Amino acid sequence: MEQQKLPNVTIAMVLSILGFLCCCVAGLPGIILGGIALFLVSKDEKLYKENPEDYSNYSTLKTVKIISIIVLILGLIYFIMNAWTIYQTGWDAQIEQSRELLEQLGIE
Repeated sequence: MEQQKLPNVTIAMVLSILGFLCCCVAGLPGIILGGIALFLVSKDEKLYKENPEDYSNYSTLKTVKIISIIVLILGLIYFIMNAWTIYQTGWDAQIEQSRELLEQLGIE
């Protein structure tokens, strides 16, 4: 019998990479995408454990699992840092700082 690939590995990899990119911008999208990727990886792990000889890309699955865990951790760190900063300085000060930064960059 020919080995097949696990069904969710590719989409989990794409979600993990997008989540990593989102971690650089904002924490929450990275957390969401990393969580979905980790859920898909866990589904494929269960599928692999039922019939390990039927699937060929388990090493890719392990790599994607590591990436999605890293994305979750980075997203949580970024989210907590932002929440702490807003708590310390206040929402109005954050908005004002963002406005000043946008004006310096010539965006607004």
